[in-house]
Amino acid sequence: MVNYTNRVMTALESAMGHEIAWPDRQERAVNSAHFAGLGFLGCKGLVDGTLVKLSQRPRDDGETYFDRKSNYSMNFRMPCSSHDLTCLRRSSLWGRLGSAQLFDNGQYLLGDSGYLPMDCLVCSYKRTADDMDKVDFNTCVAHARVGNEHCIGILKARWHSLKDIRT
Repeated sequence: MVNYTNRVMTALESAMGHEIAWPDRQERAVNSAHFAGLGFLGCKGLVDGTLVKLSQRPRDDGETYFDRKSNYSMNFRMPCSSHDLTCLRRSSLWGRLGSAQLFDNGQYLLGDSGYLPMDCLVCSYKRTADDMDKVDFNTCVAHARVGNEHCIGILKARWHSLKDIRT
């Protein structure tokens, strides 16, 4: 099982660049048109993290892998205690955010409240209890992000080794 999991993770990483790649200008225009229909003019895509459940507590620094749902998990190769923003900052994408290669003028990514807003990243609000405008905005963000959540679910369903990974 461990070898199979390593092969899946290696395959996903090797797909970076040709199968999993940043959209070109034409693809960004298509994405922007889709998100404009959802009320997000200039949005070109979504950013999100996901937890992958581990079968047991890791021997080394196990407490850092304990998640909010009382499971041991990873945020794709990082302990689950690593925030989505931390994972983004450690990615190769971080240094290129805001680059003209990645975004045309006025384009941005849409994320949940686990990220911080930037010129190229619009996020939902963390606290909305007293502000109906924020509640409405967060609802629109949630509707736009449904496809992203489905994609993550499909990946986990396709590769069962992404469930209860052995450490």
